[in-house]
Amino acid sequence: MNTDLILKYFPELTDTQISQFSEMAGLYQDWNQKINVVSRKDVDELYLRHILHSLGIAKVLSFLPGSKVLDVGTGGGFPGIPLAVLFPDTQFTLVDSIGKKIRVVKEVIDGLGLRNVEAIHARVEDLPGSFDFIVSRAVAAMPTFVRWVDGKVSQKSVHPLKNGILYLKGGDLREELQDFSKAHIYPLSEYFEEDFFATKVVVHLPLGPTAGS
Repeated sequence: MNTDLILKYFPELTDTQISQFSEMAGLYQDWNQKINVVSRKDVDELYLRHILHSLGIAKVLSFLPGSKVLDVGTGGGFPGIPLAVLFPDTQFTLVDSIGKKIRVVKEVIDGLGLRNVEAIHARVEDLPGSFDFIVSRAVAAMPTFVRWVDGKVSQKSVHPLKNGILYLKGGDLREELQDFSKAHIYPLSEYFEEDFFATKVVVHLPLGPTAGS
């Protein structure tokens, strides 16, 4: 069963969430044949490389009901869509500058019946509003990413972690994070036992008036 890997680490899923995670594979396989948003190899390992990887953020922080999360450079909808399934009372905004990717994201959102997700074709710099957290999967080096999202983080923190960025990254981050003393790295190998996660991490970077410093 496709969802076994998800249930292994998130055993408290509701029947609705199990159904939604189960339906993801078919939706992505169908749309990927029309508009390539995920590599063929990764489609075959969708639950490991995309869905569970996205949910690594949930091992670091559980989003509270009513909070707002922005997924920047969402691509095919990761990490935003899996997180939106896991946190149905949190509002997610998924943004990407590539229109065909947002088209697929919208179709997957509709196919899953998600009501807490909005997908927008735009550059994040042009997006109005503020958010509790900004999530992403390695769309740019951290200094560049911080510039993109400047002013987008709400200053009122209500979560155990301070508002800011939750970034899925891999590899050696010492140089990339050298100017961000407040960044904290959470190795995903501490939560997931699969080899894929050996070098994968979540970076939490709190953002305040002086971003990341």
